[in-house]
Formats: sequence, C-alpha cells, structure tokens
Amino acid sequence: QVQLVESGGGLVQPGGSLRLSCAASGSIFRIYNMGWFRQGPGNQRELVANWLSSDSPMYAESVKGRFTISWDNAKNTVHLQMNNLEPEDTAVYYCNAGAFTSDQKLGNYWGQGTQVTVSS
Repeated sequence: QVQLVESGGGLVQPGGSLRLSCAASGSIFRIYNMGWFRQGPGNQRELVANWLSSDSPMYAESVKGRFTISWDNAKNTVHLQMNNLEPEDTAVYYCNAGAFTSDQKLGNYWGQGTQVTVSS
C-alpha cells in the first residue's frame, strides 16, 4: 500500500503564496504519475496540476501561470507552488499518485487533503 501526506495549507490573503508538499511512502515499486486536485465549497473535485513520468507538467487553465508543480523523484515528493492566490482558489487540495507497489500491483492513491483558504 502507498500512503500520501500533504502539508503546507493554510490561510493567506489574496495575492499571497503557499507551497504545498506531498510525500509518498509505503511499498512503492515505481511512481508513474503525481498530481494535485482540489475541491472547493459546493464544487466537484477538479484537476489542478499533473505530472506524468517522462512527460511535461500540465495545468488547469484557471491556474496556469500562477501554479507550478515539481516532482522530486529521489524523495517521492511532489510540490505545488501557488502564487498570486485568489479567493476562487479556496479549496481542499488533494495529492494523487499512480504507482506500482512492491508486488507490482497498479493502484491510484489519495492523500487526506490540506485546506487552502484565500481571504482578506
């Protein structure tokens, strides 16, 4: 099994910045994809940023130019740098990973989420 733990959420004023981190641990054989989703009040969960192994990062249009995803393969950690935050960015942010476990079983895993609130 694979465990994901997010950190870095909090309260920030509009225009501010936050850096989210997600550390993966457990019986990992290989991670092939890591990304970030979010779910705001009254909204469905949506993809924010994603990085497929061997591919380039991709972003939702609403965050493009403001958010940056990075992946530290050696540490099995993914980050989301969020700049120029807007109230519309308020949501619970979830880390997601696609990985093969040590017994070579493919699975999709989720963190518990971290709250990001953008407000004056």
